[in-house]
Amino acid sequence: TMPLLLLLLALLLPAAPEATPSALLGINYGRVGNNLPPTTSALQLLAGLGVGRVRLYDADPATLRSFANTGVELVVGVPDECLAAVSTPSGASSWVRSVIQPALPATKIAVLTVGNEVLTGANSSALTPSLLPAMQCIHDALVQLGLDKQVAVTTAHNLGVLATSYPPSSAYFRKDVLPVLCPILDFHARTGSPFLVNAYPYFAYAEDPAGVELEYALLEPGHGGVPDPSSGLRYPNMLVAQVDAVYHAIAAANRAAARAVEVRVSETGWPSAGDGNETGATPRNAARYNGNVMRLVGEGKGTPLRPDGALRVYMFALFNENMKPGPLSERNYGLFKPDGTPVYELSYRLPKDNATTSSGAGGTGSIAGSGGGPQNNGYYSISAPSAKANVPQGNNIMA
Repeated sequence: TMPLLLLLLALLLPAAPEATPSALLGINYGRVGNNLPPTTSALQLLAGLGVGRVRLYDADPATLRSFANTGVELVVGVPDECLAAVSTPSGASSWVRSVIQPALPATKIAVLTVGNEVLTGANSSALTPSLLPAMQCIHDALVQLGLDKQVAVTTAHNLGVLATSYPPSSAYFRKDVLPVLCPILDFHARTGSPFLVNAYPYFAYAEDPAGVELEYALLEPGHGGVPDPSSGLRYPNMLVAQVDAVYHAIAAANRAAARAVEVRVSETGWPSAGDGNETGATPRNAARYNGNVMRLVGEGKGTPLRPDGALRVYMFALFNENMKPGPLSERNYGLFKPDGTPVYELSYRLPKDNATTSSGAGGTGSIAGSGGGPQNNGYYSISAPSAKANVPQGNNIMA
């Protein structure tokens, strides 16, 4: 009778939200601002959006504690300035034991990203030698603690690691980064961790608005698509073309790794404002792009080259960050203003199953679609009509 009882229990229990396509969407929670609300407010916004995956750019212990027992799955960054310190076995072990291990299992940490855009950043020559050793040492530290099956180790790359990306089938990595990327790809294949890329169709459009169709860059479903003459595949939008360009570049660099390594989008977004020369940075375009990203991931489809594996994406970003350097657009990628009001309304709404399951480390504050946790009261929804009643006029820009 016991197996029958277990079978009945299995049938009665709700399916894990991770199995649903929309659970593949996450959001970047950057905090380069002096006017941002506390993490508790961010959790309410996430609940309103129905997003259960978050990428952080550092491992601030107080922030990690704020996500405890919420069920939100985290990608946690090892900041660039820490790379040298964690590129030795003792340094990596010390960091994992003092920062990551205490947060588990209450805080659901699934991935550690070692550095962000290291190979193409301003400090690439200084940081690049530490990148793979840091990834390897942090992975080894997790192995020693029996946490390596729970926490994957990777790094996030700028699309600038590609020498060419169009058409996708002809993409290959820049010659100068190949000596570093090839062993990194071996590391991914060996450990099963994903290859992360920050992919922004906005940049391609802004650089060449006459040559890139706006609808293609905005992922508009009505666009006829662009064919890849070599592969015969048709690309319905630029984001999946960029992802497949990375897959092709991986295959060209390391054929053995290509079969084993999954590409995920660690950042993508569209700014709602920009300087005079930043073509296309408008609230309407940002609303269309981010709504289409949510729809695309919600459909649970793969890319033309990898149709069987659903695409995983992290949108950039939760808030406008007023202290980010660079052009005006850099400070205007957020879905929300720091006061919690939407920058614009999205046309698409995620199904309520996008949140991940509770970590099982306590049921309080679950962000799952039903029961427990911060409730969506309309104010925090970026697309609910009721939001207008709670948001002062002038703060809510219609898409």
